Amino acid sequence: MKLNVVKSSMIHAVGYNDKTRELEVVFKTGRTYVYKGVPAKVFDELMAAESKGQFMRAEILNRYQYREIRSNR
Repeated sequence: MKLNVVKSSMIHAVGYNDKTRELEVVFKTGRTYVYKGVPAKVFDELMAAESKGQFMRAEILNRYQYREIRSNR
């Protein structure tokens, strides 16, 4: 999954797989999470959001199942 570095105080990078509807988020803390079943529209809205952190809190966190992954990035 290709990750895009974003301008955010909370998030370092974001990637999306439209086939599996998985959103990968690398937080500034260094932790990486994959959120399942995220519609492409939600990913597009996240990328367009003025505040990516606020959007994550309002629209993604506690709404989608997720797992933490280990990354070599």
